[in-house]
Amino acid sequence: MSRDSNLAILEKLGSAVNSNHLSELDDYFAPDSVDHDPAPGQVPGPEGYEEMFATMRRAFPDLHIEVEHVVATDDEVAFAYTITGTHRGELWGHSATGKTVSYRGMQISRFADGKLVERWGSSDELGMLRQLGLTT
Repeated sequence: MSRDSNLAILEKLGSAVNSNHLSELDDYFAPDSVDHDPAPGQVPGPEGYEEMFATMRRAFPDLHIEVEHVVATDDEVAFAYTITGTHRGELWGHSATGKTVSYRGMQISRFADGKLVERWGSSDELGMLRQLGLTT
């Protein structure tokens, strides 16, 4: 695949998450894709990504991921992003606080045959929990 093809896949994936069209994620993740930094309880493959994003969308119905900076090669895309949303639903055992969050993260994705096959990433989840008043 080419750099431009991978960037197009990443853009479509982001659009699916931001518009809450999570059933489309199967189109962008390989069936045996590996998340090297999975969320707690996240199962492998597209199902794991779909459930992880569904959990976040239930907690933050207005969830939005804004890509800030991208570096790409023919098989990998690295990007920095900001996640924003209002905590309106249960998250990891915590009731909704009604507070708005904005926190950053970075991800590296490897692509093969038009699908995401590996992901490494980190989001400032501690910062998010602090903004929600759920930890110090």
